[in-house]
Amino acid sequence: MHRLNPKYIRIAVITVVSLLVIFFIAGAVAYSKREALLQKVISKAKAKAKRDYNLDVTIGSAHFTGLSTVAFTNISVVPYQRDSLVHINKFDVSVKLMPLILGDVKLADVNLADGYLKFTSHNGVRNFDFLFKKKKDSTETKSKVDLSELANNLVNGVLYKIPDNLNLKNFNISFADDSNRVMLNMPTARIEDGKLNSTIEVNNRESIWHLDGTMHPSDKNIDVKFYADGKKVEFPFIEQKFKLKLNFDTLTTQLKKVEHSSGETHIYAYSSIRNLLVNHKALAANDIVVPNGSIDADFFVGENFVSVDSSSTIKIKDLTAHPFIKYTLRPNKIYELKINTGWIDAQSMFSSFPQGMFESLEGMQVAGKLNYKLNFYLDTKDPDNVQFDSRLSKDNFRIISYGKTDFSKLNHEFVYTPYEKGKPMPSRVIGPSNPRFTPLESISPDLRNAVMTAEDPSFFRHHGFVEESIRKSIATDFKEKKFKRGGSTISMQLVKNAFLNRGKTLSRKIEETLIVWLIENNGIMTKNRMLEVYFNIIEWGRNVYGIGEASHYYFDKSPSELTLGESIYLASIVPNPKKGLYAFLSDGSLNPRLHGYFNLIGRLMAKNGLTQPDTNAYGFYTVRVKPSLRPAPTAVDTAKVESLMRPADDNDDAAGVPPNQQNDNEAEKTEKEVSKPGFFQRLFGKKDTTGKAAQDSADAAKKREKEAKKEQKRLEKERRKLLRERGY
Repeated sequence: MHRLNPKYIRIAVITVVSLLVIFFIAGAVAYSKREALLQKVISKAKAKAKRDYNLDVTIGSAHFTGLSTVAFTNISVVPYQRDSLVHINKFDVSVKLMPLILGDVKLADVNLADGYLKFTSHNGVRNFDFLFKKKKDSTETKSKVDLSELANNLVNGVLYKIPDNLNLKNFNISFADDSNRVMLNMPTARIEDGKLNSTIEVNNRESIWHLDGTMHPSDKNIDVKFYADGKKVEFPFIEQKFKLKLNFDTLTTQLKKVEHSSGETHIYAYSSIRNLLVNHKALAANDIVVPNGSIDADFFVGENFVSVDSSSTIKIKDLTAHPFIKYTLRPNKIYELKINTGWIDAQSMFSSFPQGMFESLEGMQVAGKLNYKLNFYLDTKDPDNVQFDSRLSKDNFRIISYGKTDFSKLNHEFVYTPYEKGKPMPSRVIGPSNPRFTPLESISPDLRNAVMTAEDPSFFRHHGFVEESIRKSIATDFKEKKFKRGGSTISMQLVKNAFLNRGKTLSRKIEETLIVWLIENNGIMTKNRMLEVYFNIIEWGRNVYGIGEASHYYFDKSPSELTLGESIYLASIVPNPKKGLYAFLSDGSLNPRLHGYFNLIGRLMAKNGLTQPDTNAYGFYTVRVKPSLRPAPTAVDTAKVESLMRPADDNDDAAGVPPNQQNDNEAEKTEKEVSKPGFFQRLFGKKDTTGKAAQDSADAAKKREKEAKKEQKRLEKERRKLLRERGY
């Protein structure tokens, strides 16, 4: 073993001693000047607040009371020409020295007494606007943000600002706008030796909340519980502001571990909730109740993505699922979602559905096993190639007994009660005892084929869903930034009409999907019976339900007597039946705007061998609504005649209209008419200029016709798009 040279030892000792001396001298100088340094830092902070956010910050006094403790009094923050935002009478804060030496500010102790944080918004003037102010970018190009580094810095920044010890007394947080006000008063909140205890008084003690648990921010370990004294945690302000009812018994949240390595930040967290109640008109018509639910989530954040890893677990009662959620920011925005339940007991799945979400399935008894899988992938630069695969697989699945709704009732005669805006319409018997009930074989084949061509051309081939249609609908919705009609099969329309209300809610759509799966995949009904019931219950006009009523209402004939043209017309009004009469002119013929639609549906039917090819618009010119439903003569009749002056073009949607037939002088008002036409108007189809009443009548007629044109144009555009989505 070689001995160290004494010379080197002396050099090392002298170096260490010198560094220590320099350190202590620097420390002594800094200590002696710390008050001046503190005031300088405070001045810079005030100037920055004023310059960047237009905030007036005042501090009564600020001075050191120990080696690393600063005491402040009378701190105020007031946005320019706004209400006061913050005021604190007494604020003592100390930082840990070692992290400070290494460049990190980590709080050790915080004492805060008598203060408030007040948010106001009156007549559009908010005292917190500065929070949404974007900083000006002084560089020409913005550097790409590393999301992993951002997440790691954010987590550390938050954790470092949680003190090891906290003593808070009498701090008030409030929000007030023109119609709402909420106040949260914290008489006490303490963190001591890692134990958190707090009391929060809501709106003058209407409720008392508690946030308790363990806090070890240095170890990145947090486990807290949020609950209320003697009642649920409720948020009346959210209900008033956003019409969202939300309450629960207990919310538990844990931060278990945070890691940062290899360019990724991993955050492991857990959260559970007991007796969650949610109610919003977009979710469901009733309260949705989840007795217990939890998520054990593994969040992965990379340079350009944020994800919930598939190792995560979601539990709702006995139902367990593994989600994978990923959002990629660059170079294209990409959304990914996968869900896999694995094979689970079918009854456990049905019993775990949240109460109030699927009313028709409540109480249902089933057996066997089920496995649900979902795969969704959308690249925003290539939405047409969106991936969507949703399937519920079964193993020896069977229905033992129905719950609130017997889905097999459609196999027999039953009473159907349609609803309009939540109110029941007159009930109909769907069966032979109703003279308007029409068996499938007594419905004109042209009508059956026209409706299926327009609504669901693969009805007899699919099992309730057409994934390609849904996929194309998703792509269309994304590109147009709004929800458009599409993807709904006849099976889904039947279930919606027979078993569900008209409310457009998320829960109703999922319930509709589940019922369709049950009916189509478990032999509850045959396809022919489904089609028969569908034709006999869907709406065809105002208080017109079933094809038996519709054929007599529009054409005074039975469903078996409907022509091809009449059938295509009836197919055209299925999406918007209440506006069906807008399609007709005063002589009972069809608006020229439907000419192209007839050619479109007719050609598709001919292509599939459902009718003979036709060069005369597949019955368009022969359709005549019965006289009592015809509207008064309007300007569109003249336009229709003028369209005859140019040659018919098979590619022209408005061409080739035959001459008007004689107007029926006994035409009655439709439901949209607002005034009776004058004598000259009824006789000659011209404006009666003999009085103000005639002028008003003509103006009203023009307005109606303008609305009708607009509606028919929209309907035709929608229908064309729908058919393109379905592969035609």
